[in-house]
Amino acid sequence: MAVFEVTSKGRPSRLADPNFDDFRDQNRSFQAIAKYSDYVVSVSGASQPTRTRVATVSPDFLKVFRIQPILGRDFGASDAKKGAGPTVLASYGYWRQDLGSPRDLSQSRLKIDGAAFSVIGVLPAGFRFPADVELWLSADLDGENPSRTSHNYDAVGRLRDGVTVEQANGDISAIARRIHDTSSEQGDYLLKDGIVVPLQDSITGNARPMLLVLLGAVGFLLLVACANVANLLLAQASVRERELAIRSALGAARGRLIRQFLTEALLLSLAGGGLGVLGAFCGVAGLIALAPGNLPRLDSVSISTPVLVFAFLLSTAVAVGLGAFTAARATSGDPRKGLGEGGRGQAGAQGSQRVGQVIVAAQIAITLVLVVGAGLLGRSLMKVLEVNPGFRVDKIVTMDVSLPWVEDPKAKASQAIFFSNLIDRLKQIPGVRKVGATSGLPLVDGGLPDGMFLLMAQNEIPKTTDGLVAMFQQKERIGIADFGVVTDGYFQALGIPLIRGRIFDERDGANSPHVAVISESLARDRWPNQDPIGHTIEFGNMDGDLRLLTIVGIVGDTHEYGLDAPPRPTLYVDLFQRPRAAITVTMLSDADTRSVASAARGILQDLNPEIPARFRTFSQVYSASLGSRRFNVILIGFFGITALLLATAGVFGVIAYSVSRRTSEIGVRVALGAGSGDVLRMILGQGLRTVFIGVAIGIAGSLALTRAVESLLFGVTATDPLTFGGVTLLLVGAALLACYIPARRATKVDPVVALRYE
Repeated sequence: MAVFEVTSKGRPSRLADPNFDDFRDQNRSFQAIAKYSDYVVSVSGASQPTRTRVATVSPDFLKVFRIQPILGRDFGASDAKKGAGPTVLASYGYWRQDLGSPRDLSQSRLKIDGAAFSVIGVLPAGFRFPADVELWLSADLDGENPSRTSHNYDAVGRLRDGVTVEQANGDISAIARRIHDTSSEQGDYLLKDGIVVPLQDSITGNARPMLLVLLGAVGFLLLVACANVANLLLAQASVRERELAIRSALGAARGRLIRQFLTEALLLSLAGGGLGVLGAFCGVAGLIALAPGNLPRLDSVSISTPVLVFAFLLSTAVAVGLGAFTAARATSGDPRKGLGEGGRGQAGAQGSQRVGQVIVAAQIAITLVLVVGAGLLGRSLMKVLEVNPGFRVDKIVTMDVSLPWVEDPKAKASQAIFFSNLIDRLKQIPGVRKVGATSGLPLVDGGLPDGMFLLMAQNEIPKTTDGLVAMFQQKERIGIADFGVVTDGYFQALGIPLIRGRIFDERDGANSPHVAVISESLARDRWPNQDPIGHTIEFGNMDGDLRLLTIVGIVGDTHEYGLDAPPRPTLYVDLFQRPRAAITVTMLSDADTRSVASAARGILQDLNPEIPARFRTFSQVYSASLGSRRFNVILIGFFGITALLLATAGVFGVIAYSVSRRTSEIGVRVALGAGSGDVLRMILGQGLRTVFIGVAIGIAGSLALTRAVESLLFGVTATDPLTFGGVTLLLVGAALLACYIPARRATKVDPVVALRYE
């Protein structure tokens, strides 16, 4: 189970340390409950320095998952005490690839975030939670954060035997409400409730709506394909009606005729199913290549034998079912009637045509629903691409750099000097025009952290902690904003415009009064009728620095959390006044990306060879942020186009079959004076009536079913008239073309030849 706090706005949230402790100690529903937090750090001491994702966890973490190390031991209670010797558990892959697979772990040491850790255990090969984590560290070695509003950890738990999710929810909710009612830290960041959800749901929750839509699209496509096969089988049975009548007259039992149809359908399904299995192997590889990187458990996606068997059996069952339906219909008539009318080739033709028209109308309706869904998602993607992100995307090379986390002010000052030297040397790379740095790149890892700040003048600084807490109770002083640590070059490299005032410059040294730059939306929201420049605020809860910040400038808004999310109020502080251990360097360059990355890596290794870096272009970051929407459009679009082709083929097949069966009738009409235009209108009218019925049903179905994709849309409604109109015209146009070809052929019928068969 995943355990969350619930905010005052009703949203799930991570847990604060004291709140987790209360959940763990006071609950009666869990066998074990553990907290964890994962992030990327620099790791050395193995085969080579790497940027590795690690997780800090509480002692019961592995007990929750009932996992035991395959080598070494688990964390003990003593490993989690403040001041304990740092210990780490390694994933099986990291143990083999980076540690060299030692059986004796006593000599295995790693330098993680500047501290020396002893490797005490290796976890099983199949265990990778949280996703992509390679190393697990013991949490709280430096002590817990006592604040109930600092939400730093996720939590998981294993229910006691016989306890339901609803009971656990009630248990955690009661504890959370007691915390809320008794805490002195009242405010928007204090939990209001607690909630328990299955871990699988918490992992796949964001992807579930789209996966369900894709599952529905696959089902619709299957129905369209079934309709096509049914029409083909009906046409074949109609053509063979005289043969069946003769065989029946000669003594063939109805059961034997039905078995023949079923055998033919089974052979057809085996051949089609076999080709489908081969296509699945290629298709899964293509899907993985197209899928966004944030799709849950993407690394475990492969050909699943149970799913493959299910799909094969489904195709077989569908083919056999359609064969049985066709056989029952073909053998239900009177053989004497078939023999009597078979010479003119008209036996059962009208009945088969009516069934075929019904099937085609259903095909058209289902196809319209699919293509409308694809159109809505496509229009949403276009609307997202029209959004101005607020920053430059092209010609930006990014470099992620992580130094060890430190608390000592002198050590922080040394890190600021290191970054200053790094940036100065990066500016000397040929072709690099601007270099900046930020604690959080837009569109990456969920954006910047947010928190509450206080409007406070220099003469209002409280002398005690109680005085500061009292000020947080004064709502007129409180503001909420994202917190970013940047350099002046960051705004210049990304082209974030200066609206008013100034950005950071040489006046803002480490010992100068601390300054801040705010976004346009923060200025508008918190200072709607005044100029915020010159105002001072306190935002120390984000980095522990309680010195006041003077607002010196206003910059344009950026879409930190995605192009489809509104800009958030943001406050930026100067990296050289408020140092951070982990930054992303941004370089605006006209030179080749590889040459810039190579030169930057050499400079970093020259400054500190133990610090690895990761390089990306901002275009890659931007493209990855659109990966989910692009993936959805490609898949639904593919299904829609396939359904459109099948439906068009179905219309063509039914009309062509109708023309072939009505050759004599058309010959008689022409002999009696009907012109080519009359024949063309008759055939087109027959086809378009079926099409329009299908379109009408499809529009009604789309209005009902597109509500399912409403949460996936951006900038368009689920009933967007432009999409509905465009798709309807496309479908009618394709169907008209499919009708016109056999109708045109009907106008070429020679009455003499046609009547000769009569």
